[in-house]
Amino acid sequence: MSGKTQVFVTGATGYIGGSVLQRLLNHPSSANSEFTVLVRSEEKATKFEQAGYDNIKVLRGSLEDVDKIEAQAAKSDIVVHTADADDVGSAKAILAGLKKRKEETGKVPIYIHTSGTGVLVDRAEGAYESKTFYDDTDANQIESLADDQPHRNVDLLVVAADKEGYIKSYIILPSTIFGIATGPLFDKGIANPHSQQIPFLIKTGISRKQGGVVGEGVARWPCVHIDDIADLYGKVYDAILAGQDIGHGREGFYFGENGHYSWYDLSKAVSQALAEVGRSDKPEPTPFTKEEREKLPILWYYGTNSQCYSKRGRALGWAPKYGTEDMLKSVKPEVDAILNLQH
Repeated sequence: MSGKTQVFVTGATGYIGGSVLQRLLNHPSSANSEFTVLVRSEEKATKFEQAGYDNIKVLRGSLEDVDKIEAQAAKSDIVVHTADADDVGSAKAILAGLKKRKEETGKVPIYIHTSGTGVLVDRAEGAYESKTFYDDTDANQIESLADDQPHRNVDLLVVAADKEGYIKSYIILPSTIFGIATGPLFDKGIANPHSQQIPFLIKTGISRKQGGVVGEGVARWPCVHIDDIADLYGKVYDAILAGQDIGHGREGFYFGENGHYSWYDLSKAVSQALAEVGRSDKPEPTPFTKEEREKLPILWYYGTNSQCYSKRGRALGWAPKYGTEDMLKSVKPEVDAILNLQH
């Protein structure tokens, strides 16, 4: 690549995106890279511009600004998409831009796309633990997933583009991410330090004055710490820049997993933490009622199985440090943070 490597990052003010961008800024290659970040909020855009990063340019816009996204992708050697995994329009715009990049330069650009292990879910309703574990080195098993699984429609677009040959795609699939993110972008108020899944359960527990669980809570999910998932992006990025022939396209799915938990155990940790601060009468969760399920349809998700092995990342040297017990211990600090924000 001539000149500076052009890297386009979406979701840079988010939980995953902010953590990943920090890793890229600390990468040995960053001095020879120029980063463009898509930022919707004028306040966050100004904070980025005042943060003192000489190699970051701000592109004001949202995922709906597909013309801007396509134009920037067409100028980019690498796109790291950490925003909405289900946004078809922005994904198509990125792919269209990267196709132009390939046509204009003759070089195959890189697309690191964020999906999620939600693509693996079933409809267990918390009633059973699945015996199926997905292996990210088994492309045939991943291709057996139904096209209408969550995130799958966008994943298929990305893999098809790789097959056409105008990109090399690497799809990273985080599981339940835990931990409050730290670092310069979070200290400056640019990026969001909190995940979604666990805080949602906490906020729901606060409103109902007790932790909740879908059915019996027997179903299981993988988990991964925010620093560990950012390191997985870093390992993939390292390998790409080093010219290693690592899996891409249909062979380019990288699960982010370091242990599994049951929804009941997580809900119990929420209940215990709420009880400690006087927001729950009992340290045990109770099943969500039919009325609660109807009011919050997303609760079905909290009764699913999504089990997998992260073999590709580990083959690259990814060594996650934090596991299931750390995830359960992370609940109390999240409770404290949420209650502090409410005051």
